[in-house]
Amino acid sequence: MGLLEGKKLLITGVLMDSSIAFHVARIAQEEGAHVVLTSFGRTMKITQTISRRLPQPVEVVELDVTNSEHLDTLAERLRPLVGELDGVLHSIGFAPQGAFDFMSATWEDVSTALHASAYSLKALAAACEPLMSPGGAIVGLTFDAKFAWPVYDWMGVAKAAFESTNRYLARDLGPKGLRSNLVAAGPIRTTAAKSIPGFEQFEQTWDERAPLGWNVGDPVPAARACAALLSDWFPATTGEIVHVDGGVHAMGQ
Repeated sequence: MGLLEGKKLLITGVLMDSSIAFHVARIAQEEGAHVVLTSFGRTMKITQTISRRLPQPVEVVELDVTNSEHLDTLAERLRPLVGELDGVLHSIGFAPQGAFDFMSATWEDVSTALHASAYSLKALAAACEPLMSPGGAIVGLTFDAKFAWPVYDWMGVAKAAFESTNRYLARDLGPKGLRSNLVAAGPIRTTAAKSIPGFEQFEQTWDERAPLGWNVGDPVPAARACAALLSDWFPATTGEIVHVDGGVHAMGQ
């Protein structure tokens, strides 16, 4: 019996087979879950194409987490496909290029980053809650927001808000039997990472600082952590951030 046998999961953020979200979907299927993916706009065809590389066929539903109509109708559109949900993976983040220049960024840049990369966790959870039964799990992906990282700038601020949002979700959803946790992954060479100016600075130094070492081309360790948190193996864990970064978060400079 698989770790996720019989679970029904909604997974966002599958754009390439190098993404953490893709490997969460793959592992989930291998562990017995029924998976539904989300995408929207021009990326819908990309997600549909990449989804064919998964072990089993999947449905792809349209969802832009900044679109209130998409969110308001999500449960209604998912119900015929899954009936109910046991877990949701939030693997979404976006910031305009201007947000990666801290002092010059406009409020328009910053508000876009905060909406897509932080508020969206609450928005997605609220949209899925009507379909979730006690014991359900919401899992998000973050990049440790305790520090002012080089080049990350307002996306780093958005991740700090994202991590705080996780704690408030844990508070408000816990009485309903729902858990909310994050996985703080080390840098992975994904489509999103390539859009960050100077991302190679992380690639060059992370492996040297990680006591366990780090491979920026391997999303599987982070994906396994997400799969574990989506399972029943963490029934009393919520509001937590699990680091999958080779140990860098625990090291001094």
